[in-house]
Amino acid sequence: MYYETIFIVNPDISQENTEKLTDDFVAKVEKASGRIVKREYWGIRPLAYSIAKRKRGHYVLLVTDGEPAALQALERAISLEERVIRSLTTRLDELSDAPSPLLRRKSAKAEEAAADTSADTANKAEEAGGEAAA
Repeated sequence: MYYETIFIVNPDISQENTEKLTDDFVAKVEKASGRIVKREYWGIRPLAYSIAKRKRGHYVLLVTDGEPAALQALERAISLEERVIRSLTTRLDELSDAPSPLLRRKSAKAEEAAADTSADTANKAEEAGGEAAA
């Protein structure tokens, strides 16, 4: 059985500390004979509504596989952690190897920006070459 857990970490915490916190959660799942199938850091994103006087948060996605005890260990660790301001766990019927839609959109924007940058560089080089020839 696969379970998808998304949790939001207080934005006052650094990205490095968020990664360490996620590593702790992963270790607890693995200790409870579960495994992490997918792990994605979505970055700092705005919240739909204010939670604990916060308007932004670090979003993290974990997809776990294993016995219900592994999921219970993860949910217990998340509920005891003060830096996590919200979490949601859902059951997945089938696992997809593709990145989440949010991560796909983020990478598409990064590729588009890289393409624009390389096109701008090429245009500037052509302009500089044209001026030198004239």
